[in-house]
Amino acid sequence: MKQGIHPEYRDVVFQDTSSDYKFITRSTMTSDEKITMEDGKEYPVIKVEVSSASHPFYTGKNIFVDTAGRVEKFNRRYKQ
Repeated sequence: MKQGIHPEYRDVVFQDTSSDYKFITRSTMTSDEKITMEDGKEYPVIKVEVSSASHPFYTGKNIFVDTAGRVEKFNRRYKQ
């Protein structure tokens, strides 16, 4: 492999914002936010809206996630 062209591959925490579920994995993603986990180490945290802890397929619950105000945008556009 060529040196200096690959991004750094490191441990990061992915945090599900809807269920507050956190897990540590390895990724090339970066973040300015940090979090201290149960092992006492500090990791960069990447916030996600849906994970296996909140996805309806895995939980069996039907939840509604409006990420960008799509319903309001639709209502404004087609309001009569």
